[in-house]
Amino acid sequence: MEIKCVVTGFLDENCYVLINNGKCLIVDPGDEYHKIKDLVGNNKVLGVLVTHSHADHIGALRNFLTKRSIKIFKRSNLEEKNYEIGNFKFKCIFTPGHSKDSVTFYFYEDNCMFVGDFIFKESIGRCDLPGGSESDMKNSLEKIVTYPDDIKLYPGHYQDTNLGYEKNNNLFIKEMLKK
Repeated sequence: MEIKCVVTGFLDENCYVLINNGKCLIVDPGDEYHKIKDLVGNNKVLGVLVTHSHADHIGALRNFLTKRSIKIFKRSNLEEKNYEIGNFKFKCIFTPGHSKDSVTFYFYEDNCMFVGDFIFKESIGRCDLPGGSESDMKNSLEKIVTYPDDIKLYPGHYQDTNLGYEKNNNLFIKEMLKK
């Protein structure tokens, strides 16, 4: 699987295009549809994965809703289980804390997670916004740290990282797990 990133919108949100054999999935179409469309190129869009519904992550979603062949994967229509769409296989993991509807998409065959605003390099998502919860964040972190250290994390903002690095260097995770 090839992973491409385009930074969109006023909050510099990371939108990812996952490509496999001429087909693709889009993770968090934040804004600037034309940029996302350019990155998609001639690949057929099979679905859109939404890590959470804050405006900076779904600004261009309306452009995909008009196409009946494109499935939208978001908290309201997901279960914590494995999914397969085309050649893409992923597990949905509920990770509330930053928002009530936060979801992590774990592509286990490709050893990567798309975490939205749940975890950033050396930080975590804010819990003080409407729908945020420190206790939910703690529970979500306890769940995610059980996964292997070498999983690459693709956040909704800033640079990618890996789970092992965050377990060892993310003071927010260490502090939250002490509580």
